[in-house]
Amino acid sequence: MNFIINPGKMSLVELRKIYRQETKISLNRDAWDLVRKSRKVVDDIIEEGQTVYGINTGFGLLAHTSIPNDQLSLLQTNLVLSHSTGVGKPLTDDVVRLIYILKVSSLAQGHSGIRAVTIEAFIDFINAGLISDIPEKGSVGASGDLAPLAHMTAALMGEGFIRLDGERLPAKEALEKVGLKPITLNSKEGLAFLNGTQVSTALALKGLFQTEDIFASAVVAGSMSIDALLGSIAPFDARIHIARGQPGQIAVAPLYLELLENSEINKSHLDCEKVQDPYSLRCQPQVMGAALDIINNVAKTLLIEANAVTDNPLIFIDNGDVISGGNFHAEPIAFAADILALAICEIASISERRLSIMIDPKMSDLPAFLVKNSGVNSGFMIAQVSAAALVSENKSRAHPSSVDSIPTSANQEDHVSMATYGARRLTSMCFNSATVIAIELLAAAQGIDFRGSHKTSSKLSVYHNLIRENVPHYGADRFFAPDIDRATQMVLAGAFTEHIMKILPSGKM
Repeated sequence: MNFIINPGKMSLVELRKIYRQETKISLNRDAWDLVRKSRKVVDDIIEEGQTVYGINTGFGLLAHTSIPNDQLSLLQTNLVLSHSTGVGKPLTDDVVRLIYILKVSSLAQGHSGIRAVTIEAFIDFINAGLISDIPEKGSVGASGDLAPLAHMTAALMGEGFIRLDGERLPAKEALEKVGLKPITLNSKEGLAFLNGTQVSTALALKGLFQTEDIFASAVVAGSMSIDALLGSIAPFDARIHIARGQPGQIAVAPLYLELLENSEINKSHLDCEKVQDPYSLRCQPQVMGAALDIINNVAKTLLIEANAVTDNPLIFIDNGDVISGGNFHAEPIAFAADILALAICEIASISERRLSIMIDPKMSDLPAFLVKNSGVNSGFMIAQVSAAALVSENKSRAHPSSVDSIPTSANQEDHVSMATYGARRLTSMCFNSATVIAIELLAAAQGIDFRGSHKTSSKLSVYHNLIRENVPHYGADRFFAPDIDRATQMVLAGAFTEHIMKILPSGKM
């Protein structure tokens, strides 16, 4: 995919595509003029002998230390090397791609004082398919994502490690293989690369995009479970939801009716004696609608941050002012990640409850644990236990990270956001929830199989067939884990997302 970055004007639709696939990038021609004007401010300050933080001073508590002009490049180099202190597993390729795009967009808005030649070198680095080996741990979410962004920048300089075609190589070797030279940073440039919320934001965006796929899959799974359990469609009547007025609820309820339209299974029990279904079936619009409202609000915050300038100090080309501030503080991302974690939790929690009903013959009117000859066969018995374990784990992971803070840099940086961890943990939570929903999808497909000659709706039949193309009917006990894994990967790959995307933020923002 080729993508022209319009700094500060990227959409969620574009960012989701970048998250999904390798991308060649270029910069909108209009941005280069802003970059050059911003750099001229820096050059003028140095030439005039002014002392300005971030340009010719030390950093943090050392901000009052002036640096001679002949050591400004060394200052930036040392800054990057000393800050490359990350630990843990490397960030995945999809996250690194997002980091790159966000950083280029931020640097190219004319507030960072970086040279055009440096941005050009960064773009060449990206387009060569080089993935900086960035450890996932070591950022507290202020002053920006210093350690992870230092590792990204060090790779540009030929330090640290780079992944190329899946192989981890010393940075200098990887650069040589693609015909690039290490960059040499000039005044202000190292600081511009290191300051910023791009890592936290990229991790949160991945969490958002995965949550969209989980949400969509849960709507499909919940609809299939309604048929598997001979549930009523009456609770999805639009009048109910309009009467309450909650926008997410109003948006999601019709999708259940669309998915279940003309289901033979549903029509077969319209005159049954059952008055009300359990909450996990009946209250899906209320729960999923509330989750959708959270997802939409988080998306608005993250889209703003994805297009933001978050380094420090900032340069204003209209009058040459260089102003120190705190845009690197990632509190908005921390809050967004924390509330998104709640939605991820609840989507899986209500899914597991529907699964629990389906395996209980007293509640479902289906074979015990969704398998013939139960007793000899255990069927979905322990699959539900696994789902319960994942739901419980998510509850622990959902504890808000934003309420924590720890002073750093000799108390100069005395309040931090912990956004990076808050956003990073979303990936694990999303995997857990995707697995729970995958198990429900398998169970619901199994339940529909047991409904005999009555067929589900045409739309749900498409999803039922898709499941069966990847996972056969559970006729007798077999090694179950690969089935669950295949279904989980389907959820995470967005196999059930298309019909639901019209109400999700990446379908419209």
